[in-house]
Amino acid sequence: MSEYPRDLIGYGPHIPDANWPNKAKIAVQFVINYEEGGENCILHGDEASEAFLSEIVGAQALPGVRHMNMESIYEYGARSGFWRLHRMFTDRQLPVTVFGVATAMQRNPDIVDAMLKADWEIASHGLKWIDYQYVKSSIEREHIEQAIEIHETMTGNKPKGWYTGRMSPNTRDLLLDVYPDITYDADSYADDVPYWLYDYQKPHLIVPYTLDANDMRFATNQGFNTGEHFYQYLKDSFDVLYAEGGRMMSIGLHCRLVGRPGRAAALMKFLDYVQKHDDAWVATRADIAEHWMQTHPAKDAG
Repeated sequence: MSEYPRDLIGYGPHIPDANWPNKAKIAVQFVINYEEGGENCILHGDEASEAFLSEIVGAQALPGVRHMNMESIYEYGARSGFWRLHRMFTDRQLPVTVFGVATAMQRNPDIVDAMLKADWEIASHGLKWIDYQYVKSSIEREHIEQAIEIHETMTGNKPKGWYTGRMSPNTRDLLLDVYPDITYDADSYADDVPYWLYDYQKPHLIVPYTLDANDMRFATNQGFNTGEHFYQYLKDSFDVLYAEGGRMMSIGLHCRLVGRPGRAAALMKFLDYVQKHDDAWVATRADIAEHWMQTHPAKDAG
């Protein structure tokens, strides 16, 4: 068992004191996934159309042809949904981390400019928003390299954070080989607080993400059916983590999903709920990573 490659123990009962800034009881982190224009599409050189996370629950990938309905659903996220979320967060002066697909950002520089002007963190969401499970390592490496290059061109800086999402068993190894100085990655759902990995040449920080407090469940079987379901789940999650203290809550958002008016209302209600708590620290993932590195440095970093 000593060579078993998974960590099922983690912090166990000894969760470290997060010591969030200003004695906050919880760190709250909102992610806006910007994927529109980076999804599977034969126009992007892919073999088939997108079939994931849309209003067409259970959609099938159509080989060799365009899926016009699917394309227009994704277009809504870029044309309308993003700007609704942008207004929502900037009006409240709340920080955001964007998981930005490089090719999607390339296709809409005005949106990238709006992210930068809002001082949002833009983490990399890879070159394309596709499933890398069975992609050859050599191709995935090329995609990581291209994503970092495009990201730096579009934003002026290399990303501090990374989230592939539909990753392969090779993703983290390739990422850290190509870009060993990245601050953190979010390709984990394994904890309520950040943690260190010691499997590489130097310690690597994981800032876990979420698939449950996530609007993607509007687009899955037995997911959220109404905005009220979404709001109640977010509120319950916040309340439990707040009561426990020292935890992090991640909320995953997509422009084409929660950017729809009937769902946006629930998100606005939750934002207002969070802002009623003076001891809730709303932060970017980079903020949380930097705090963790200072408060709980890696073992060999002192």
